[in-house]
Order: sequence, then structure tokens, then C-alpha cells
Amino acid sequence: MLKRTPLHDLHRQLEARMVDFGGWEMPVQYTGIVQEHLAVRQSAGLFDISHMGEMLVSGPGATEFLNHALTNDIRKLAIGQGQYTLLCQEHGGVVDDLYVYRIDTDEFLMIVNASRIEADWDWLQIRVDHAPTRDGFRLRNASSEYGAVAVQGPAVAQFIDTAIEGGSMGCTLVPGASALKKNEIGAFVFQGASVYVARTGYTGEDGFEVVAPTAAIAPIWRALIEAGAPFGLKPAGLGARDTLRTEMGYPLYGHELTEATTPIEAGLAFFVALDKGDFVGRDVLLRQKAEGVSRRCVTFRMADKSPPPRPGYIVWSADPAAAPIGKVVSGTQSPSLGVGIGMAYVATAMAQPGTALAIEIRGRRFPAAIEKKPLYRRPAARP
Repeated sequence: MLKRTPLHDLHRQLEARMVDFGGWEMPVQYTGIVQEHLAVRQSAGLFDISHMGEMLVSGPGATEFLNHALTNDIRKLAIGQGQYTLLCQEHGGVVDDLYVYRIDTDEFLMIVNASRIEADWDWLQIRVDHAPTRDGFRLRNASSEYGAVAVQGPAVAQFIDTAIEGGSMGCTLVPGASALKKNEIGAFVFQGASVYVARTGYTGEDGFEVVAPTAAIAPIWRALIEAGAPFGLKPAGLGARDTLRTEMGYPLYGHELTEATTPIEAGLAFFVALDKGDFVGRDVLLRQKAEGVSRRCVTFRMADKSPPPRPGYIVWSADPAAAPIGKVVSGTQSPSLGVGIGMAYVATAMAQPGTALAIEIRGRRFPAAIEKKPLYRRPAARP
């Protein structure tokens, strides 16, 4: 039986089309993917992300434990700051990509992918057993205790303080949620419940995530809907979330990232702190950084009108006589750009921006070209 979030009944009331997403019954769209996508780009969209997992690590040994478990350097985080990071196997393959926030001196909140909650927990338990400071920290899976929503778009900062009133009581101290800076998190009170509000985002737009006890999530959703309605806020589903992140070149676990891919291959070397000392997977990632890899993840745009590219499609070089050079891992029709776009793993020798490609779609090859991330860039404001 599929799992359901605390907002399931509200999705049904909104007549959302529900799908199986990693074992969860989730809304893929409400009024339509294109409408919801453009609402996020132009004003605001509200996403249910309660299926994602929350894990807490606390105690004087928490920093040392997480810095050995994660690829990024957690010591750089001040209280109230967060960073993107990864869990890797010893061979460098990605267990999960996640966000971690320092919510107190010796306490951290990790937001992990829904499909990887159990895998992450099992992997972390193994690391706990091998940690030299295992008695100096506590690891807790709080995923069943929390829900979360993400409200994204250029208009959100204008109304979030109406929905989440007052200043923060912990983490980053600000007079209102709209005063948080990128990658900051604050502890607020909503109708008597303690909630976290972070300013992070997965769409390429300004936006906020609210993590709260499960009982508070539906009231928070309603408050955001009411506050955002005058600004054009729309509920948005997984369909728009996917087109938005693909336009930005953001990875999705199970597509760009798997236990068979490394952060170096995926183009995420920026989030691997090879100079911080030992961590799980460092030896392999250090060698890949120095010697190079045989394939890399790239973003591409179709050259003209074509059916949209989809995961699994074969990537060819522009030379019709050449052999395949890779495979699409994410692909869609871009609502913002009006053409097909995607991400693919291709041979490193062919991975430079500007390289002409051909994507095999339904037995035909359609021209495309590799481009730098992000594929979508917000138009410059008129003077």
C-alpha cells in the first residue's frame, strides 16, 4: 500500500492527479504541469514535500561524525546555515544527495530523499558502528514526525511573513522569514507549533521550505494558499518540480545520481571537500579528480522541434556513422524555453559545451547540443 502525506486529503479536494512516487501517493499535477511550472517562474508555487525524510544528529561528536560521513565540509556551517552535500560509498558511488542544516552548536538536521530514507538510515547505522566517537552523538530518524512544504517563486518573499508570522526564535535570528538569506534556516512558531523555515530551493527560483510536525502541515499549507493567492500562488505537483529542476540542471536521485555514479562524474565536485581530511569515498574521488573520469553528466538542448527526450534514450555524436556516446538520464519539454531539454551521461571526450549531439527518439535521431548549466536563465529586468 502506498504511503500518504499529511496533505493527501487536501490534494484530493483540489482534484490533483495522484501517482506512485517512490512508494508514496503524490500529486503529479493539479491544473496542469505547464501552468504550475510557469506560476513558479513568474509568481509562486506550493509543493508538498512531506514524503522527504528528516534525520537529526546531535551531541559533541556530531560534527566529527557527519564530516566523515558527508562529502562537503560541515565545519563551515555557522548555526542557522545549511549546505548541499552527499553520502557516498567507499567506492565513491552516491548513496544519496541531501541538505544538512546546523540548527545548534552540536545539532544538525538532514533533509533526505524520500526513496532513500531506509537506505540512508542503514548506511548511517553502519558508520555509527565504526565511528571512534560513537558515544559522543545521537542519530535519530524523525521522518515520521515531520512533514514539509516548499513554496517557490519570485513573489514568495512578499507574502511568507503573512503566513508564518513573527521572528525566529532560534537558528538564524531574523524579524521574519523573508529576512532569511540563501541557505539559512530559522526556528519559528506557527499556531503554537515549533517549525523550521529554510531559504534553499530546488527550482532555480527564490523560495522557502517549511518543516513542521505532521499535525501542523495542513494548517501551514492553508495559510500559505491564503497569503499567496493575491500574488498568483498555485499548488504545484511533481511534474512541474521535475521540469523546473531539469531546466536548472539539478540532479535527481535515481536519474543523475545512483550508487553506480560518483559526484565527480555527476559534475558535483564543488560539493566534495577533498581538502578537509578523510571521509567515506575520499580516496576514489581524489583519484578521479586527479586522473579524470570516462564519462560526465551534461545538460543538453534539442536544436529544434522534436518529441521530448526521455530517460534511457541513446545519445549519439553528430556523425551519423559514429557509435553511441551515452544515454539520457533526465529529459522533458521545457515550458520556459519551448524545446526539449535534458541531462545525459556521455563520454568525457564529448562532454564540452557546444558539442553537437543527436538524441535517438522513437527510432529517429534528432539534433541537440550540450550547453552549460543552467539551461534556463531568468531574463534581465528592464531598466
